[in-house]
Amino acid sequence: MSTTMPKANEVSRKWYIIDATGKPLGRVAAKAAHILRGKHKPTYIPHVDCGDHVIIINCDKAILTGKKLENKKFYWHTGWIGGLKSKSYKDMMANEADKAMMIAVNGMLPNTTQGREQLKRLRTYKGSEHKHAGQKPVAYEL
Repeated sequence: MSTTMPKANEVSRKWYIIDATGKPLGRVAAKAAHILRGKHKPTYIPHVDCGDHVIIINCDKAILTGKKLENKKFYWHTGWIGGLKSKSYKDMMANEADKAMMIAVNGMLPNTTQGREQLKRLRTYKGSEHKHAGQKPVAYEL
């Protein structure tokens, strides 16, 4: 019995849709990262990008448990001296919840070229409308 090694050009990619309504932001992000990496497939190999496409809808209805909504902040640096910026998750979830979800998933992917390619297959939307009906996405239950 031999082990098959999937090649990058032989990988078939499916489309999955995750509804984040009433679910914790981190749990949805963890499941999305799991699918993007391809760990749900029996043919998963760490050095081959064999993940699928993920659409996350209703990002604005995802919840943050505890006091994270008031206390947690997102920090980034502009590259200039004294350029440390911050934004509270209360503002992010109100105005740009899709970006908050994207940041959460990005933190759960590897910081390599493979992780950046996997993040390109993620689509996040604030509402329940998306423009990928032609790909026939399958609903993924958490």
